[in-house]
Amino acid sequence: MAFREYHKRWEFDLKSSPERLWPFIADTNRFNRDTGVPQIEIDDSGKRLRNARRKVRLSIYGLPVEWEEQPFEWVKPVRFGVERVYSKGPLERLKMRAELTPKPEGGTHLTYEIWSTPRNISGVVAIPVQVNFVVARRFRDSIKKYDDVAFQGAAAETSEPNTSQSTFDLQRLASLKQKLISDLERTEAPEQKLAITERLAEFLERGDDLAVARIRAYKLADDWQEPRRVVLEVCLRATRIGLLDFQWDLLCPLCRGPQESGLSLKDIDTKVHCNTCKIDFTVNFDRYVELTFRPNPAVRRVEVPFFCIGSPHWTPHVVAQQLLPAGDKRELSLPLESGSYRIRALELSGSQDLTVSPEGEPSAQVTLSNNGWSQDSLHVSEQFSLALKNETEAEQLLIIERLEWSDQATTAAEVTALQMFRDLFASEALRPGEQISVGTLTVLFTDLRHSTQLYREIGDATAFGRVMSHFDVVRKAVTEHDGAVVKTIGDAVMAVFRSAADGLIAMLEVQRALAEPADGGMPLQLKAGLNTGPCIAVTLNDRLDYFGSTVNMAARLEGLSSGTDVIISGSVYEDPKVRELIAAEGLAAVEFDMSLKGFEDERFELWRVSRH
Repeated sequence: MAFREYHKRWEFDLKSSPERLWPFIADTNRFNRDTGVPQIEIDDSGKRLRNARRKVRLSIYGLPVEWEEQPFEWVKPVRFGVERVYSKGPLERLKMRAELTPKPEGGTHLTYEIWSTPRNISGVVAIPVQVNFVVARRFRDSIKKYDDVAFQGAAAETSEPNTSQSTFDLQRLASLKQKLISDLERTEAPEQKLAITERLAEFLERGDDLAVARIRAYKLADDWQEPRRVVLEVCLRATRIGLLDFQWDLLCPLCRGPQESGLSLKDIDTKVHCNTCKIDFTVNFDRYVELTFRPNPAVRRVEVPFFCIGSPHWTPHVVAQQLLPAGDKRELSLPLESGSYRIRALELSGSQDLTVSPEGEPSAQVTLSNNGWSQDSLHVSEQFSLALKNETEAEQLLIIERLEWSDQATTAAEVTALQMFRDLFASEALRPGEQISVGTLTVLFTDLRHSTQLYREIGDATAFGRVMSHFDVVRKAVTEHDGAVVKTIGDAVMAVFRSAADGLIAMLEVQRALAEPADGGMPLQLKAGLNTGPCIAVTLNDRLDYFGSTVNMAARLEGLSSGTDVIISGSVYEDPKVRELIAAEGLAAVEFDMSLKGFEDERFELWRVSRH
């Protein structure tokens, strides 16, 4: 017996723009929770389904409900929807669709619709009751709450605390907060850090379960309008005293979701598989390993159930996703920001490049076929029409994604190159024999000039004290310029920086401080060499270390320094910020070229940088 489809439509006139509302409305995991949808259970035991479909089940009033969830379809920030096909329970099918239309006078007209097809008589009775009396009030309350928060420009995570799944030890939280305050009072800029500590403690006590379960320090800083580095430092110190725990999330290069998490760098396996994207990938520190935080279980034990698995919120870099049946044609109107994008299909290899700029074309066409993708990049305007055609014999899930990665991620490459992290977590190192790319780093090597002569002239004890003091000067400058000392070798230092300009200015400051000591002691000259390039992280002597040709070349450059200059490679000199620094500080930069030991087959363009 076929039953009539039940349709329900809500309409809202809201004061927030579609762009501001999207992170709230499209976060269907949070939205389902807030509107009273029961917790779901994902069935990963069976055969993998095409195009990211998943088997899902839940229980309503003790009755089992099971369905196959289709992939969500969306165009950000315009609309999204999904369809469910049920195999057990009172429903046969369920479709939902939300559309956000900008109003001429500002704000958004939101239309939210659901279509439900009952499976049996109980479904005919239950659907209207559930929708009109159970869901409706929470639904409207949640939309209004989201609009109020979005209009204020706040983050979705602050929409409303929901800690019903958490258990707390508030006494321990207060005690550890005070311990953290005492620790921070001995650091630089304590007032700013103390204010952040108060906000962090409040967030851990009152924050939404979904927010505190995976804390991203830089996102928290942006939400609080505080300096990113300062918030990260507070989180690291909070981890050290047991208020927070951190973990290393391994991110898929396509969906960018965390596939595995390790509590230590030693737990990281560089070979990872993503079930959703059906790819194996090798992680690197520069992009695919992110440091995140969560409350220590002794302070707050967070339980984070799932309420939806395919939300557009899970993949914020995906601006559009469409499910195209075989032979289907479709036209999309896409509002995109300028930048570089990629068009791909989950079940097809390869991709199509897409560039968006004001000078681009108003329309484009993409055909999905078994013959691969066009090698010519599409160039379109910020508001354009995209005609899609699926010429394959199978359904295809088309994905349009922004290539630029979020700068709110605290990558492993960045955090392991910070002095504070290396000081607080000295035991954080890779498993023996493991090698992981860290992307591009600027590597520094230094060495005291005439240090052997120094020992003869002033005696071993006095000279040793001067050498130890010079390490303090180097370390202080490296730390202040966001670098990290990796190790000392005799009188020499190896350090790394994420920014070449930071490395150069730090060494010039050190050379001046050692040449004109404030205590009136004997002047010292420090030879220094800087090189920028790709590096590999390894564990050496139980500490995180780096190796590769970039490191080898930096070690050779230090020997060319006179002690009153810094020898920099071409890759350092070509950095725009280094060029700006040289011009702004009025530095002398003298070019020369030569071959280097271990690199005899080529000559290198080098620069000798010094103050006049």
